[in-house]
Amino acid sequence: MTKIFIDGESGTTGLGIRARLAAIPQIELVSLPQEQRKSAEAKAALLRNVDLAILCLPDAAARETADLITELGDEGPRILDASTAHRVSEGWIYGFPELVAGQGQAIAKAKKVSNPGCYSTGAIALLRPLVDAGLMPADFPVTIQAVSGYSGGGKTMIAAYEGKQAPDFELYGLDLEHKHVPEIMAYSRLSARPIFVPSVGNFVQGMLVTIPLFLDALPGRPKGRDLEAALRARYDASDFVRVVSGEATRLEPQALNGSNVLELRAFVNEARRQAVLVAKLDNLGKGASGAAVQNLALMLGLDVKP
Repeated sequence: MTKIFIDGESGTTGLGIRARLAAIPQIELVSLPQEQRKSAEAKAALLRNVDLAILCLPDAAARETADLITELGDEGPRILDASTAHRVSEGWIYGFPELVAGQGQAIAKAKKVSNPGCYSTGAIALLRPLVDAGLMPADFPVTIQAVSGYSGGGKTMIAAYEGKQAPDFELYGLDLEHKHVPEIMAYSRLSARPIFVPSVGNFVQGMLVTIPLFLDALPGRPKGRDLEAALRARYDASDFVRVVSGEATRLEPQALNGSNVLELRAFVNEARRQAVLVAKLDNLGKGASGAAVQNLALMLGLDVKP
């Protein structure tokens, strides 16, 4: 049996991970009693006796637990951090197995893995293959727009929507300082900071991430088929990332809910030399809990589908 501790198991991501792991017979989930959850001594004692700790905490609390595990040295467990705290930190492996060849193997061997952000997963999946293929320079001015279900906003936002105290749709992050931007830049290999405008809609979960492109502004003036070919070359062997062709003129965000699948599309008007890249995913699946279980399976060598 592999012992797993979810620190922050009562949050949205923690609950999703717990539900996915409950049916896996090789895993034993362990918890701290409610009255001991703020005790560093009790947490340290538990951490000495588990194989892997999953951090589903606010950033400051995730750093505290990670530091505690570091202090335990060889007695401490491996870490999978679902917060934003360590996504671009030295010594942490980024938990997007499809990022590049060998990323899954790096995750499998890692002591410390940072789970990606939901918006970041869609944006990086679209951008990194284009940068690697030379279709998009690192300093290209990129604009990213996205919409998510309200479950991605945490307990306060969930309560506001379910209590009908929130608008049907709103933009946010309009200070242009969203916390996902550093990881989008780092793992897309962008040197110029993108403009990222997220939004939330009155639905529980599901996500669309869109990147508009003027094709003639790209150095090689690529065609739509070049964009799709770069995506297919990266992901056609993946179990969870799919490149989808088609002539759809509408796309809704909820069709992949409950799955760990990420779908990528390139919508192109060659006559106008314009394209829109779109990623669709469940913000609680491949965007959070599903991705965490995929990474956990790699780290523990388990044949488990999230």
